[in-house]
Amino acid sequence: MKLGEIAKMLGCEVEGDPLLEISGVAGIEEAQPGDLTFLVNRKYRPALASTRASAIIVSKDESSATIAMLRSANPYLDFARAIEIFHPAHRYTMEIHPTAIIADSAKIAPGAHIGPYCYVEDQAEIGRNAVLHSFVTIYRGAKIGDDFFAHSHVTVREECRIGNRVLLQNGVTVGSDGYGFARNTDGSWYKMRQSGITVIEDDVEIQAHSVIDRATVGETRIGHGTKIDNLVQVGHACKVGSDTMLCGQVGLAGTTKVGDRCILAGQVGTAGHLTIGDRAVLTAQSGVPSDVPADAVYSGYPAMETLAWRKSVAIFNRLPEMQKQLRELRDAADKLASPSS
Repeated sequence: MKLGEIAKMLGCEVEGDPLLEISGVAGIEEAQPGDLTFLVNRKYRPALASTRASAIIVSKDESSATIAMLRSANPYLDFARAIEIFHPAHRYTMEIHPTAIIADSAKIAPGAHIGPYCYVEDQAEIGRNAVLHSFVTIYRGAKIGDDFFAHSHVTVREECRIGNRVLLQNGVTVGSDGYGFARNTDGSWYKMRQSGITVIEDDVEIQAHSVIDRATVGETRIGHGTKIDNLVQVGHACKVGSDTMLCGQVGLAGTTKVGDRCILAGQVGTAGHLTIGDRAVLTAQSGVPSDVPADAVYSGYPAMETLAWRKSVAIFNRLPEMQKQLRELRDAADKLASPSS
């Protein structure tokens, strides 16, 4: 494909030969002749001089290079779109595999692909053009929208609601029992029936082996466009807003509320019954015991404003030295106060 054609498809400006032949996409350090690459992170700018790529997607204000360039308002996004040009998604045929088991009362809209050993229970409803890859289980009464894609070993539990264009990666469970137990008088635990549901709104992606628990009563809800990474735990009755990102190994205790367009980096953990405001950012491994205001950037444990946390860490690293200085000051003060002195 000619570079000029790609530029037209992406809405980029060409700087160089528009007739240059492009045959694939690759990272800046791995690219070979014929590849299109990209530059966003300044850390990789030195690689621009040595890359073997034939062309590169860069920002509009990037200085010129020795290879052809596509100038973009959003290089990373346009590279993502370029990947789709050379690696289009696989199209699944409309079919139901003979090993799949579908209850008579289940409703499957036209265009569905239901793969080997899938199981769809009573009163379940699945929208148009759904793909259930293999070993997918849809419990009774679940209702799922159009263009749903479930990779192998996905489970959607009873009565849960899933919107349109939702993508569930391998091993995701939607609507598992919340962690609800009441203590008996003898100290043992009594399991509380989890009578609520989980609701997943449109355009959500949940990646491998993440779990979204159902509510004890009411609902757990994941908002429109939110993206959830691998191995994430969302506890019962949590509410996660729209276009939020929960990165790998995030854990939300029950009844946590997370606003719109938040970012919770890897291994962030929250206590239950707290609120994280819109557009808040929590850096990796932050422990959140209390509310976080909107637009805040918090770090550490207990999570605090990142600037304060950095100052605290700087002081913490100097504690041995400071302790030594305090001892020396104490010893000097004791000598001055001593009668013999």
